[in-house]
Amino acid sequence: MPIFHGRNLRLGRTSESSRIYLITTVTRDRTPVFHDFHAARSLVRILIETQRRNQASTLAYVIMPDHLHWMMQLHDTDSLPHVVGRVKSLSARAIGGPVWQTGFHDHGVRKEEDLLALARYVVANPVRAGLVGSIRDYPHWDAIWL
Repeated sequence: MPIFHGRNLRLGRTSESSRIYLITTVTRDRTPVFHDFHAARSLVRILIETQRRNQASTLAYVIMPDHLHWMMQLHDTDSLPHVVGRVKSLSARAIGGPVWQTGFHDHGVRKEEDLLALARYVVANPVRAGLVGSIRDYPHWDAIWL
């Protein structure tokens, strides 16, 4: 059975303009960097800036203490690795040091998948992890439908 590492996540990856992706990326050594409110809000600002720069539209996200789930639609201006790499690079600079492990996981959302259900699943992560009893009590999430 193969052993998967962050550097192997990019093998076979393709970027499709206008495709919706669910991105998951984790912090280096699973350090809870985003337990810090200001670090998490820095990442939120970078996701907003990515949309403003017309690289990707954010559909839903949740910033967990040691990882990010980001449901986004890729625009035709850049490749998926470039957009995700830019978010990771800018957030590391804003926070002031190395933040992320190498690589990221992406799931190209299929047309038949229920986007609203997927967004609900994404933003419910803090509840499932036991961080809060209700998503209303967690500050680092958003979804265009909710």
